[in-house]
Amino acid sequence: MTGRRAKGSLESEVLAALWAAGRPLTPAEVMIAVDSDLAYTTVQTILTRLHVKGAVERARTGRAHAYTPVLDDAGLAAERMRGVLDKGGDRAAVLARFLGSLSAEDEATLTELLESHRDRGSQ
Repeated sequence: MTGRRAKGSLESEVLAALWAAGRPLTPAEVMIAVDSDLAYTTVQTILTRLHVKGAVERARTGRAHAYTPVLDDAGLAAERMRGVLDKGGDRAAVLARFLGSLSAEDEATLTELLESHRDRGSQ
């Protein structure tokens, strides 16, 4: 059995390192901050994917880019969820299945959030 990480966990680790730093980081600095045996190219690929997703911004720093987080973990998860809905197909069916998979507590939280969102929109 391999020691594979859960899908998205590397992105979450990189985002956490960027948020904790409080300043833009280069891929080499991210490698150090994540404190793992990741290859430079792996970190660079993760940062590029996060940039494409809009989760980080980047600016040229010498020969590399320095990355600044835009989305936190919750924002990234929301973008993933939105991406699934945007892929096409029957949105109502996807949302119905999602609702059917929620715990009673999560369903209550979602209901409260929807009501709050509606209240803000009617003001």
